Amino acid sequence: MSETILVFVFGTLKKGFPLHRRGLARARFLGSYRTARKYPMLIAGPWFAPMMLDEPGHGLHVTGELYLVDSVILARLDRLEAVGRPGNLRRLIRITPERFGPSCDAFAYLKSRFLASPAHTGYLASYDDRRFVPPWRR
Repeated sequence: MSETILVFVFGTLKKGFPLHRRGLARARFLGSYRTARKYPMLIAGPWFAPMMLDEPGHGLHVTGELYLVDSVILARLDRLEAVGRPGNLRRLIRITPERFGPSCDAFAYLKSRFLASPAHTGYLASYDDRRFVPPWRR
């Protein structure tokens, strides 16, 4: 990898979930992390997607996985996450390891609240729901 970028994922991009192979199969897994600040994360929308809202300081500390990616993988993730469309954002956030080690900044894919309708859950600290409908099944 030429340029290396840290990406924190908390939903369908995690290992064992529908978008992992398409987005992160060639990325390097660095460990389990959680958000340093609280964020509202819930299952929402017509496809039962996990959404972490761009509202730091509200909700819960969200757990997920940290990956080291290059610019090609980051561009693929941006397409999967619809970055550039209204309400679909990639932001740097602070994360901390679940066990040991220093905190760091990593990109995370956040949503604007208007995309979280209808809401199917309250706020969640971790994602393990299996109702997500991937794009190829819609």
